[in-house]
Amino acid sequence: MLINVYNIVTIILGITLLLGLVIYFFQHKFFFHPEKLPADFQFAYDHLKAEEITVETEPGAKINYLHFIVDQPKGIVIYLKGNTKSIKGWGKFAIDFTRLGYEVVMMDYRGFGKSTGKRTVEAMKRDSQYIYDLVKKQYSEDKIIVYGRSLGSGFAARLASHNHPRMLILTSPLYSLLRTIHRYLPFMPAKPFLRYNLPTFQYLKNVQCPIYIIHGSDDRLVPLSTAADLSEVNPQLTRLYVILRAGHINIHQFEEYHRVMEEIFSERKVFVDTATTSLGYSHRK
Repeated sequence: MLINVYNIVTIILGITLLLGLVIYFFQHKFFFHPEKLPADFQFAYDHLKAEEITVETEPGAKINYLHFIVDQPKGIVIYLKGNTKSIKGWGKFAIDFTRLGYEVVMMDYRGFGKSTGKRTVEAMKRDSQYIYDLVKKQYSEDKIIVYGRSLGSGFAARLASHNHPRMLILTSPLYSLLRTIHRYLPFMPAKPFLRYNLPTFQYLKNVQCPIYIIHGSDDRLVPLSTAADLSEVNPQLTRLYVILRAGHINIHQFEEYHRVMEEIFSERKVFVDTATTSLGYSHRK
């Protein structure tokens, strides 16, 4: 009997270790799906004017980004994209901000597009801060809006927690990469094997600007409950918008998403005198 229990425990530990090693060595393939572009690739978009720029953020690392330009800009959006492809495809989403009168800076992470350098989560954090500092030379922080979509939400939240932008907007955000792994391997103690982690929820605790979270009700990749949990981290500064029937990758295809964006960028602040509302009422009394 003891031998059988010992064998079972040994098998469980062996499987756990094996899964842990798989997570450790292959998580970059799970989290990142880059598209590489040749050095001579030319970016072109309908109805958008973009300047391509490459900067060396540190020795051996070159970050390629696009600066979408508008006449008489109201401010600028730093756009942290998702974990797939390159800014070749993501660039078209800049129109959602240029039409509102804002310029957009959109970077490719290391190993994506024309960007180079060893990809680690710490290096990617440094790169995004480097781009933020470049933008800050042209715009005061009250004109800078940080936007993160999907995986980019973690980098965006970190930027907002370490700086003082006008606002932070997160679309289909992740709670953390650790929670993402636990969703698929709920019984796996993955933390010791995690090389990449972006604890968005931790960063939000230190954000001091308005936080807007937009999430699709039918998101199967990152459940709506994730956005609800994030909205409770810093509730005094956070507002959650739910786009009905929207999923993870098609949220921009819903008209309500764009209405929400207009509302956010217009910053229509409404004062409510709670003394004249039912806020303190109870059905029990």
